Amino acid sequence: MHHDLSRFPLALLNGLLRGLFHAWVMVVPLVLALSLIRLGQLAYFWPTGYSAPFTDLAAVVVQGLRFDLKVSAIAGALLFLILPWVSLRIQRRMVAVVVLLFVLLSFINLHYFGFYKTPIDSLVFGLIEDDTLAVLTTIWRDFPVLITLVLVGLISWASLALHLHLWMRVQPDALLQARPVVVKVLSVLMVFLALLLAGKGTLRAMALQRQNLSVTASQFLNDMVPNGVIALKYAWDSRGFSQNLQNPLAGVRAMGFDSAQAAAQVLGLPHESDSAIRAALTMHPPLPAGTPKKNLVFFLMESFSAEPIRYQSASFDVLGRMAPTLDKACHFHNFDSAQPGTHPSLEAILFSTPITPLTLGDVGRKPIPWAVPAIVKQAGYQTLFVTSARAGWRDLDRILKVQGFDEVVDANTLKQAYPDATLGIWGVWDSYVFKYLSKRMAQQVADKPLFVFVLTSTNHPPYDLPADYQRVPRDMAQWKGETNSEFLQANLDSYHYAADLLGGFVQEVQSGPLKANTLVAATGDHNVRSFGLYADASRRHLLRQVPFLIWGQGLDCGPQQALPASHRDMFDTLLPLAGIEGAYVNSGRNLLLKLPEKPDAINAPRAMFFTGEARNAKGMWQLGQAASFGCSPVPSPPTPCQFDALDDQQERARYALLDWNVRISLKK
Repeated sequence: MHHDLSRFPLALLNGLLRGLFHAWVMVVPLVLALSLIRLGQLAYFWPTGYSAPFTDLAAVVVQGLRFDLKVSAIAGALLFLILPWVSLRIQRRMVAVVVLLFVLLSFINLHYFGFYKTPIDSLVFGLIEDDTLAVLTTIWRDFPVLITLVLVGLISWASLALHLHLWMRVQPDALLQARPVVVKVLSVLMVFLALLLAGKGTLRAMALQRQNLSVTASQFLNDMVPNGVIALKYAWDSRGFSQNLQNPLAGVRAMGFDSAQAAAQVLGLPHESDSAIRAALTMHPPLPAGTPKKNLVFFLMESFSAEPIRYQSASFDVLGRMAPTLDKACHFHNFDSAQPGTHPSLEAILFSTPITPLTLGDVGRKPIPWAVPAIVKQAGYQTLFVTSARAGWRDLDRILKVQGFDEVVDANTLKQAYPDATLGIWGVWDSYVFKYLSKRMAQQVADKPLFVFVLTSTNHPPYDLPADYQRVPRDMAQWKGETNSEFLQANLDSYHYAADLLGGFVQEVQSGPLKANTLVAATGDHNVRSFGLYADASRRHLLRQVPFLIWGQGLDCGPQQALPASHRDMFDTLLPLAGIEGAYVNSGRNLLLKLPEKPDAINAPRAMFFTGEARNAKGMWQLGQAASFGCSPVPSPPTPCQFDALDDQQERARYALLDWNVRISLKK
């Protein structure tokens, strides 16, 4: 018995060394696999005609390797706690699972970037929150699933083969058998320390963090740095940050301010108390007495990107019946979406929130006082939400009625009204939305103004269209954008289908009895993937752009149609125009007004993307990151193109207060 006890420390020491060697033997091939996938991702998405300095490419490869080493070493360290105490067979199975998972996540990250133009972010959780079957069906139809799985299998197999080869070459049992105990102890300490340092990714005091993903001035190249594992980790962190509303100052401090008062002071708002700030955020100039209330029909068009409109012509028709209405519209053509996905943009527009998903939990079950439909309903309107999709998506059928919509009409409702409608992957064809709207507006009682919020869905992957749709031939030489995507022409067809229906509805309103008292407005929920990656600096400003259009009788469009603006400005513009007053959040500026002669933090012509990106007339940047600034091509810029610290401070303050308003108002 005494003899067995004396052998225990030595057995423990040998087990620890064996586990450490096994961890490192796993780390090496895993790092090589992840780095290989990154190089493949760079080659796969490299835009035609794009060039980058070799030093930038080297920086991306090296930084990416450091993140690969970080996640691989962390996995090795976690397995090290188990590996010494299980059989070699179980060890190999555990290593195989880790390798397969890491390789699979990096391929998911590759295709995610192709779709959203960003590494994996919090939208990835929509696989569960959306119609999961529809998402999986779209993935199957729109992505090279089988080829991807084959590549995942091959790279995983090669990594495991290299792992086994290294293990056989190292032979830790033979290597350690005759070594003195002191050497073994020192080896354990040194090898474990090396594993910990690799897990930090750096020899410095601070470990590699999210800000270390930016290593060049090119966002395209920076997006190549994270592997799938680290991207998913940061996405999970972001989701946790958005889901926890208990700390009102979380967003304020993330934007670099100690308090909401400090942020309000930057914007010149009253800031003597929280209540004063909240009052200032919902305060608006009174409308002239007798301002009539007009019907307001607002369209959030699926993937309604701005770029195709730039090339519209008779030989390159992407608008159909919408084209002849443009000269009668206020067309804001330097305009960004709030978010890269449909549901996040929908929440940003309706609830003036940079926090998303906001309404999927308990928050969505209680009225949000400043929700746009609630404000409009309080102003005496009948409120209606219409979509060609299924309203069960993200619980919209439940949430929207709580937030101020009298009725929610969706694909199922439209199928009942029009039995010939076919229910597809995402819902019914958009044409049934417009049929329903025409009929419904004709029945509207004269003394009750109507607010309709419309969400379309047909212009969405896999870009299916009705069998009777007549495709329009186009001279593709007129397309001045990127041509890498195999879905470009199919997407242009579905884009034309949706825009043509919208144009037909606008013409119907403008020539009918409602023309004098009805406003129609439209924007896109986000840009679309098949129109390019916008990697080149000369095109980067187009990355988030969607149009914003307003049609109405006697409109004075003002001088701001070419100035940077975004989703946050829409209802600050539309509600006064429709004659609606109320305590809606002052999230942006009224685009129909003249800009003040003196610089004004509230009305400055800038765009805000709610993932933390801003844009002015000179360029775009990540909030708080001067080195991320990239110039936009503008004719004869009045001042040198460079990062403006005051613009950045004011945009951080705007973002901080919008975040704070949600958290302090809705926390439990």
